[in-house]
Amino acid sequence: MSRTSRPSRTATEIATQPASWRRAAEAAAAFDGLPRPGERVAVTGCGTSWFMAIAYAALREAAGQGETDAFASSEFPSGRSYDRVVAITRSGTTTEVLALLDALKGRGAPTVALTADPGTPVMAAADAVAVLDWADEESVVQTRFATTALAFLRAGLGAGPDVVPGVKSVADAAVDAELALTEPLPEAVLAAEQWTFLGRGWTYGLALEAALKMREAAGAWTEAYPAMEYRHGPIAVTGPGRVAWAFGELPEGLAVDVAQVGGTLVANAPCDPLADLVRAQRLAVAIAEAKGYDPDRPRNLTRSVILG
Repeated sequence: MSRTSRPSRTATEIATQPASWRRAAEAAAAFDGLPRPGERVAVTGCGTSWFMAIAYAALREAAGQGETDAFASSEFPSGRSYDRVVAITRSGTTTEVLALLDALKGRGAPTVALTADPGTPVMAAADAVAVLDWADEESVVQTRFATTALAFLRAGLGAGPDVVPGVKSVADAAVDAELALTEPLPEAVLAAEQWTFLGRGWTYGLALEAALKMREAAGAWTEAYPAMEYRHGPIAVTGPGRVAWAFGELPEGLAVDVAQVGGTLVANAPCDPLADLVRAQRLAVAIAEAKGYDPDRPRNLTRSVILG
């Protein structure tokens, strides 16, 4: 059932993200285990954590700090060598992440984990652990921890704006997120029947995450693509009553193409793309509640996937 008298836990956690990101930036400055410039790095996780890994890998390479790959933990290539491996796991209990960290022991590459729970097996599985316990969540659906983990890693690339060309500082992203929490969502977006999320570079990971949030919380029909690939087939799904939502700068000509097929375009640049993800999280909650779903208790999901 939907909640009408009080916000869901998911909505409450979404609203705390600006403060959580600011704290993450402070914590990153004091943490010694993050990748160093020039290292060859792999970043891993499952589900939402994997999408944050994709975003960070692209950000780090764009910052010129070294080759950075991202893998789902179950698909990590055993034959490749890295200078450091970063694992993201909110629960600290995810089976595939723990198995990978165990397999990497003794292979020479230090491992670092980001988690929300210091009382879990990941504390012993990784060589170094950043505990972001202030970003932990009661909701099954990840919002605050995922974006805080990315803010932590993003801040670790360096202080100030333009560490990554064209990308704001975490502090500026937090300011944008405060606005994203208060601005009304467009009626056409709330009334749509289908949503396609698009991104380029690091924002492709955010597009994947936005689509996942809509599926998890609201059981919605969503898709996600690299923005330049959208016109190579996926645009066929767009039309009246359907949304194309682009994170970051809009590729030239895309707005015209969406308009020609009758779709609704959402493009919130120059808002920081991570802050724009906050809008998509809010949309997921709103759609869930409009359908009579409880966003705190998504169908078929648990807080952590632990395989027997």
